[in-house]
Amino acid sequence: MVHQYKLGGYNIVIDANSGSVHSVDDVAYDIIGMYENADFDEICKEILPKYASENLTEQDIRDVMDDLKELQKEGTLFSEDIFEEAASKIKRKQSVLKAICLHVAHGCNMDCRYCFAGKGDYSGKAGIMPLEVGKQALDYLVEQSGSRKNLEVDFFGGEPLLNWDVCKELVAYGRELEKKYDKKFNFTLTTNGLRIDDEVIDFCNKEMGNVVLSLDGRKEVHDFMRHTQSGEGTYDKIIEKFKRLADARNQQNYYMRGTYTAYNKDFAKDVLHMADMGFKETSIEPVVSAPDVDYALHEEDVPFLCEQYEELAEGMLERKKKGEGFNFYHYTIDLTGGPCIYKRVAGCGVGTEYQAVTPTGDLYPCHQFVGNDEMLMGNVYEGVTHPEIVEMFLKGNNVYTRDKCRDCFAKRYCAGGCSANNYHSNGDIDKVYELGCELHRKRIECAIMLKVAEQELGLEE
Repeated sequence: MVHQYKLGGYNIVIDANSGSVHSVDDVAYDIIGMYENADFDEICKEILPKYASENLTEQDIRDVMDDLKELQKEGTLFSEDIFEEAASKIKRKQSVLKAICLHVAHGCNMDCRYCFAGKGDYSGKAGIMPLEVGKQALDYLVEQSGSRKNLEVDFFGGEPLLNWDVCKELVAYGRELEKKYDKKFNFTLTTNGLRIDDEVIDFCNKEMGNVVLSLDGRKEVHDFMRHTQSGEGTYDKIIEKFKRLADARNQQNYYMRGTYTAYNKDFAKDVLHMADMGFKETSIEPVVSAPDVDYALHEEDVPFLCEQYEELAEGMLERKKKGEGFNFYHYTIDLTGGPCIYKRVAGCGVGTEYQAVTPTGDLYPCHQFVGNDEMLMGNVYEGVTHPEIVEMFLKGNNVYTRDKCRDCFAKRYCAGGCSANNYHSNGDIDKVYELGCELHRKRIECAIMLKVAEQELGLEE
C-alpha cells in the first residue's frame, strides 16, 4: 500500500497504512518503485545507467536501500495494515447519535437544475417543519446521545430561511436543553442566500458555528444552473449578501459550496473566482446525477477534471507565495493530526451517528436519503422503528466492506466515501461510485502536494 506520484515538481510517496508522507529525490523515488519486487543487483542494473551522468555508485544505491529498510522498520514505509480485524468493533462505536440534519423546509425559492432534493420539495413531499416537530427532534437527539456532550444540528432544506422563525426558536430551545442536560449544541445553516439580510447575519454570527453558502462560481455558470422559479439568474441577488456575511464572520466558520457539471468542467476558474471575490473558504463538488441528463459527468471527463484539480492546486500555491492564500475544502488536510483512526476506518456515521429529520418528523440515514421510502428509519416520536437499516450501516459502510477501498491509497483520507452516492449510483452502499473515487484520489494527491510544498517553501502557518 505505497502510492507514488509526481506533482508540482515534487516526488511524493504515501504509505497508505501508516499515513506517512515522504518527499524524495529522483533516485530514491525510482528505487522505492522497485524495492518490493527486485533485489539489489536488479535495482543497480536499472538505476545506474539511468543516472550515469550523475556519477551514481552502487554504494549510493545501497545507502538508499538501507534508509528504506530503516523506514520500514519504523513503520512509516511498506507498513502493515493493523486495523482490518478491529474494523467491525470500531464501527459499532458509532451507534450513539451525535448529529441531526433538520429539514425545516421542504420547499425552495430557487429552481436549481441539478437539485438532488427534487427542486427542494423532495419529489412532491413538500412541507414546513412545525416548531413542535423541531423541538421533539432536539429532544430525540439528546435522548439518543448518551454521554456525548457536543451535539450538532444543521438547519437544511429546501431552503431553511423559508422557515427562519422556527430555526431561531429551535436555537433558543436548544440553549435551554444545554443547561438542563449539560450538553453543547453546535448549530449550522445551509442556505442559497436569497433571504439573507442583516438580521440573519447578526443571528448567525451569534448562534451558528458554521454557515454553508451555495455559489457555483462565475456569474454565467451559477446563473445557468441556479435560478429562481421564474427563471431569473440568482448570482446578482446573492453575491453581495454572501460577501457581507463572510466578512462579518471575519472570513471564518463558513464556506462557499458549489457544484460543477458538464457545463463548467473548467471548475478551477470558478473556485478562483470565489477567491477573487474575497472568499477565503471555498468548496466545489462534482455533480452526482443520472447519466442521461445533459449536465452529467462521465468517465471520459475524468482526465480533464483531474487536470483542473492540479491547475487549482498550482494556482493556490502561487497565490499563497504572494500572501493571497485561501482554503479549498478538499485540500484542507492535517498530516500531523486530523481525524482519529476510528473515523478513518469506520467512515461516515450515516444512519448511526448522524440522521436526517423531515418536516413531519420522519428519520432517514442522511439528507441525501430523504424521500427514499426504503430508507425510512422511523420518526422522532417513536425513534428507530426499522433497526435493520441502522444495522446495514453498522455492518457495512467502512473501508473494509467497500468493494474497492481495501487496496486504495486514499482510504485513510476519505474513510470509504459517501454511502448515498454509492447507493444512488449502484444500489449498494458498499459498491463505490467509481467516478467520484477517481476524482477524490486526485484531490488527495493535490492536497498532499500542497502540504509538501508549503513545508519545503516555508509557507506553513
